Amino acid sequence: MPDDDYITEDEAAQSGLLSPASEQIKTAIRSILESVGEDPERDGLKNTPLRVARMYEEILQGYHTDPETLINGALFEVAYDEMVVVKDIEYYSLCEHHILPFYGVAHVAYIPRGKVLGLSKIPRVVDMFARRLQVQERMTRQIADFLNDVLHPRGVAVVVEGAHLCSMMRGVRKANARMVTSAVLGGFKTDARTRSEFFEHIRKT
Repeated sequence: MPDDDYITEDEAAQSGLLSPASEQIKTAIRSILESVGEDPERDGLKNTPLRVARMYEEILQGYHTDPETLINGALFEVAYDEMVVVKDIEYYSLCEHHILPFYGVAHVAYIPRGKVLGLSKIPRVVDMFARRLQVQERMTRQIADFLNDVLHPRGVAVVVEGAHLCSMMRGVRKANARMVTSAVLGGFKTDARTRSEFFEHIRKT
């Protein structure tokens, strides 16, 4: 999808950039603008429904990500059975309760059982689940379950840290509050030393 946020509706239509779903989003955004007392035809807002529709296509693309295509043969047989940790993976998501952003970092670890996953794929797995309407607790477990199903490892651990605009901008309005969620499977769940090693890794700067 082009980065040009100032493409016109005619240009978008001619280039086939918008799906039928995006056309529905455009109509909905126009209705929202009218309902709050704005004029969707004024200069600053004229193409806002189009920009929002294209934005949603991008930030909600996780619904349309094919897991097999994402992995794309990046499973490798390796004689390695120590912990693999990928930390500080940035993510951005939308809270399903208010459709406001939450964002932060994810830390992922697994203990291989004969197979490892290409390094670039783990952030892509995080993105696949983050780029949906989400709650952080479910997203954390989905990442862990997916890696467990793909790798059949000796254990998986996922920790997600998030700042939620739905609590920062409205409601309790606590700007510094952060949520931390975790999911541990296999050896991370049954072995306190393994779990402690993982948390020590992600505490290090």
